[in-house]
Amino acid sequence: RGPAGRGMAAAAFERRVLRRAAEHHYLRVRLELPDGGARPNAAQFKQLVVTALRELHGEVGAALPVDVLTYEEKTLSAILRVISSGFVKLWSALTLLGFYQNRRCAFRVLQTSPFLLALCGNSRELVLD
Repeated sequence: RGPAGRGMAAAAFERRVLRRAAEHHYLRVRLELPDGGARPNAAQFKQLVVTALRELHGEVGAALPVDVLTYEEKTLSAILRVISSGFVKLWSALTLLGFYQNRRCAFRVLQTSPFLLALCGNSRELVLD
């Protein structure tokens, strides 16, 4: 017989998570372009993100508030901030974008997090002396 059968009450555990949903999500992305040709500056990169949203989700998608927090033209890498309710829309739009100035391109989503601090460093890219 189990513990309950000996007059002992079985312990009841209840897990509660009292964390409110994050207001924003952050994405570390890289734009892959074939060699040669113009590389987008920060304004053109932002316009490319808006174009991706418009192509997949129409004008409602293009109105989604997305901020380019950092952009490195040399590596074509950026950190984007989007309201959490638009996270999936942004990710899907970036994934399905295929052209920039009539050249093939692809966005790679490298990291995502509801916490900006999580994207500040990547242990896989750490160089130890």
